[in-house]
Amino acid sequence: MDGDDIRFAIVDPQRLLLAELADQRMTQRDIALSYALALNTPDDVDWPTVNQAIIARWSLSGLKRVKDMAWRARR
Repeated sequence: MDGDDIRFAIVDPQRLLLAELADQRMTQRDIALSYALALNTPDDVDWPTVNQAIIARWSLSGLKRVKDMAWRARR
């Protein structure tokens, strides 16, 4: 493996995201980074459930910010 091609993945991304969302110390940026990793996993994620948890914590505009940061982090 070439040293320039390092990839990270998370196991059970939905569980991780929901646990992070329950932790009041986690910021939108923290959640966005996990969200970005979850987008790259082959694991099934119930996105409506995750998105509803984000909305419940921050609001619909908070979900938009998290998604925007996550998509930027994927690049």
